[in-house]
Amino acid sequence: MTGIKRVTDAAHLWEGWLHLVSLSILFVMSFTFQFPYSTSPACQQRVAYCCMEFAIEQPLKLYAGGLGFLAGAHLRSAYDLKQPLVGIGILWKYGYYYQTRKADQTMAVLFEEKIYGFLQPTDLRFKIQVSKHDVWVTAYYLPPTLFNTAPLFLLSTDLPENDYLARTISHRLYDPNPETSIAASILLGAGAVKLLELLGWQPQVYHLNESHALPLAFYLYNGCKDIRLLKQRLVYTNHTPEESGNRKSDISLLDKMGFFCGIPITEVRAITQTTGNVFDHTLSALRLAGLANGVSALHSRYLQTQYQAQRGICAIQSITNAQHFGYWHDKALYAAMASGNDEAVVKEKAQAKRVLFEEVADQCGEIYDEKVITIVFAKRFAGYKRAGLLLQDRDRFHRLVTNRDRPVQLIWAGKPYPMDYNGIGLFDQIVNICKDYPNCAILTGYELKVSRLLKRGADVWLNTPRIGHEASGTSGMSAAMNGAMNVAIADGWFPEFAKDKVNSFVIPAGDANLPEHQQDDADALALYETLEKEVIPMYYDFPARWLSIIKQAMQDIYPMFDSNRLVMEYYEKLYGPVTL
Repeated sequence: MTGIKRVTDAAHLWEGWLHLVSLSILFVMSFTFQFPYSTSPACQQRVAYCCMEFAIEQPLKLYAGGLGFLAGAHLRSAYDLKQPLVGIGILWKYGYYYQTRKADQTMAVLFEEKIYGFLQPTDLRFKIQVSKHDVWVTAYYLPPTLFNTAPLFLLSTDLPENDYLARTISHRLYDPNPETSIAASILLGAGAVKLLELLGWQPQVYHLNESHALPLAFYLYNGCKDIRLLKQRLVYTNHTPEESGNRKSDISLLDKMGFFCGIPITEVRAITQTTGNVFDHTLSALRLAGLANGVSALHSRYLQTQYQAQRGICAIQSITNAQHFGYWHDKALYAAMASGNDEAVVKEKAQAKRVLFEEVADQCGEIYDEKVITIVFAKRFAGYKRAGLLLQDRDRFHRLVTNRDRPVQLIWAGKPYPMDYNGIGLFDQIVNICKDYPNCAILTGYELKVSRLLKRGADVWLNTPRIGHEASGTSGMSAAMNGAMNVAIADGWFPEFAKDKVNSFVIPAGDANLPEHQQDDADALALYETLEKEVIPMYYDFPARWLSIIKQAMQDIYPMFDSNRLVMEYYEKLYGPVTL
């Protein structure tokens, strides 16, 4: 009986295996992928570009902030220049979050299910391992011609084959639960390689746009067991000097969850040169990649200084971030400037302000005047970006916003991380301050649509990071493409662009070695002085000079800070053959 049972079991296993193979063949045959355009002869390396977030277009809410804006620009320019690059991301069922308001106008967080009828389901199915359990994965496809981007595949575990926990892996971007976050990294990293294997499209280079997809490196290594071969296929971009953005994890937890894709932990320690129980994601990415880059000259020097003493890191290049000129620039404004018609430039800017002010009136009930200088602070409400720097001296702030001779209008916008209670508290503080002043407003929903309105309608685009903390900060680039005056502290990308009082205003930064509260006091004083004595007087008293500065900025921003330059630099500096 035992022999018969074994034969019967073997037959059932064989039938089950054949059934799975048949299903796999059906899944593969249900979606075939061919690169959708003839690629440029200047860009021959096939690249898989892996990123946790992509800001492609307003209806596709898969991003939190600057990293997503940059990734979206990259895919747009890769399409423009016909590069053989495929984006891989995650289809977040609830997106990042929808920023809304409570009854008293303070901020509320709403996670709302998103429906994307324009995405093409591939119906592909494959498995990854999370915590020694099989998790089924599918992929959706964003056709390149829909938004003029390189091909983008979005992975999802939200399938009936999975239990609830497995389905939540692709529910929320940057889920605060550490296990869910680790699982999302496994999905993006291992899932990217498996998907492309299934499609039969083999990249020569895998690009980790931040370290979120680091399991990809371990999956590749497990297939070749040769660190030199891995380095020839892997490049890495770091986007922040902030400690909170350079993740460190308990190595045992990562091992337990399958982050290392089946590699024994002793081997992981050997190839990443990890000692102790803390696994440094950034340092490990720098050791496993063949080349890496920072996203501005300042940031690259920081990375080189921070990590140069560490053994085994790769060479670190500098490739400054950029934004897609074709997507962001105000075409009518540039046409007016090209024709030499300054009056048309002024009229176009006034019209853009009126459109923005409709949004202000709708959200906040305030009626703004297009003749009044309008200062905008709009970006993610991270602490180091200092959205509240203008409020540092409340008496000085009050004098600024109640000046009848030279009136100002202020607009804030930005989304803190949904569990960043300090950031939410600052947003709520600004809400309550705005209630006291009819010329102060704070908008919700800082996404692509509102970002475009703000950049087109702003007279002044304010950027006040704590010096040494801004890796790049690209919002000022697209602001300049819309005739907004950059008034900023010289951090990140800004020193590579700014010519004080020629194409922008540079706020003198305080001593970075001072305690943070003393830095903030000194920088707030410099900000008030710059606005009150230089920026605002020029707007009202010397309008021709003001116009010449914004026109100079519009000229200087292109092509150096257009993402077409960016993606060509990646091919020239990072995607070419790695010499070891």
